[in-house]
Amino acid sequence: METVRMLSTLGLMGAMRSLASAFETATGIHVDADYAPTLALLKRLRAGEPADLVILTREGLDEMIGEGRVVADGAKDLARSYVGLAVRAGAAHPDIGSEAALRKTLLAARSIAYSRLGASGVYFAQLIVRMEIAAEINATATVVEQGFTAERLVTGEADLAVQQISELKQVEGIEVIGPIPHELQTPAVFSAGRIASAGHAAAADRLLRYLASPEVIPVLRQSGLEP
Repeated sequence: METVRMLSTLGLMGAMRSLASAFETATGIHVDADYAPTLALLKRLRAGEPADLVILTREGLDEMIGEGRVVADGAKDLARSYVGLAVRAGAAHPDIGSEAALRKTLLAARSIAYSRLGASGVYFAQLIVRMEIAAEINATATVVEQGFTAERLVTGEADLAVQQISELKQVEGIEVIGPIPHELQTPAVFSAGRIASAGHAAAADRLLRYLASPEVIPVLRQSGLEP
């Protein structure tokens, strides 16, 4: 069986689990997928890690195209993702519906888990600076190097977790409160492209066309992404 090696941002992990098996059933091509934050993947690609297809934030993909590592032709935007907040299952859902309510909720939290390497963590770090509450939040924050911030709710290390909604939804035992107010955020766009040095170029192109097709839309929506 032919195998396509795919490196993908964590934001697509939930959707890709079912999409990869559907693709394999339809085509007989196996998807060997590895998931990490975009900044970690950029580092690995620059170090020469071999792959056939990559899914990154649009900015990350554009950098790789600019460096000649990803083929510009055929690159596709797959989904849009909003940053949200979650609590442990059964906990009260605080109000985050406006900037004032969000500020109050963030300041009242014992500890907030957010990521250092992911797009959501970079955005959240800038947001709390803009809201002028960075010193207070970071004094008690649980900063996660990489992986799912909502796991820190289950262990009790934090009582609020911030990440892309599609990433929050990967963790059992938590509840997503909702997105940070849309006027406060620019959604991340996740985009895919074929690696210039791909050993399985035709199979990678086939997977890319499938991921950009209308039939995957319900799976993207279910995982917390907007097509």
